[in-house]
Amino acid sequence: MDISINAAVYAVLIAFVANIVLCPMMIPSLIKLKFGQYIRGDGPAGHKKKTGTPTMGGIMILISFLLAALVFVRDNPQVLAVVGVTLEFGLIGFLDDIIKIIKKRNLGLRTYQKLLAQIAVSVVFVFFWRMLPGYSTEIIIPFFPDVSFNLGIAFPAFACLVFLSSTNGANLTDGLDGLAAGVTALIAVFFMFAAWMLDSPVLPVTGAAVGSLLGFLLFNSHPARVFMGDTGSLALGGFVAAVALMLNMPLFLLIVAIIYVIESLSVIIQVSYFKMTRKRFFKMAPIHHTFELSGWPETKVVSFFYVVTAMACLLGYLALMGV
Repeated sequence: MDISINAAVYAVLIAFVANIVLCPMMIPSLIKLKFGQYIRGDGPAGHKKKTGTPTMGGIMILISFLLAALVFVRDNPQVLAVVGVTLEFGLIGFLDDIIKIIKKRNLGLRTYQKLLAQIAVSVVFVFFWRMLPGYSTEIIIPFFPDVSFNLGIAFPAFACLVFLSSTNGANLTDGLDGLAAGVTALIAVFFMFAAWMLDSPVLPVTGAAVGSLLGFLLFNSHPARVFMGDTGSLALGGFVAAVALMLNMPLFLLIVAIIYVIESLSVIIQVSYFKMTRKRFFKMAPIHHTFELSGWPETKVVSFFYVVTAMACLLGYLALMGV
């Protein structure tokens, strides 16, 4: 299959334009509906002023993403699979956000409820994907692209783990203005070029994600006029996991999504250390808050994480090309 890079470029442009049209239209509606963000009381002092900033901006990300992706969905069930799983994870996040707003608290779905929903969506995706052309239980080994490892019957369980790790990593990364959107946009750019190099049918949908996120960043960068909420962060994590799996590149997430990994590890370390010692390992987790409490301005933390992700994506490119 010869997939033209032009398809991805068109998808970028369509999604970008759609989002810069949608955001000015929908942000006032979110404000009128009082869909404001609730800020945790133990966070950095500078975040208190963000209380009430409209959240659930992930709705705009998903709509613009969908509009661009559906242009290329004809005779391309792989695009439909990625779009479907992204929307399903977005729905989980939407329910989480709605509960927070209705109950006026920073806690939405219970942990076990969110976990069960994520596992269910992951299982449905794998079941659907198995019926599509190109389904494979092999995964590419970074830096040795000609070498692959066949997971066999263990693949569905592994795929669920990838989805859980990616969605929760994206969710934890969404804590500063523009952080999750910018980091994920860079990851999506990497997978766009990877899909082009591998001549994958998921190429257009990666462009749709890039354009949607770039458009959203115009309104989400500091000072944010809107937050994506769990509606956006869970959807983005699901998108990243789905594309990585369909390209047989889930191990590359350990490289290009290094920020997701670090944010997740910081929470795991913090919780585990506190349970053992009743003390905190970091000043605050996820780790982006530790940088803030150490005196870094929010914009500097975000820029630093962007640079780390960009360098990680370049390393990912070398890992795809081989040693």
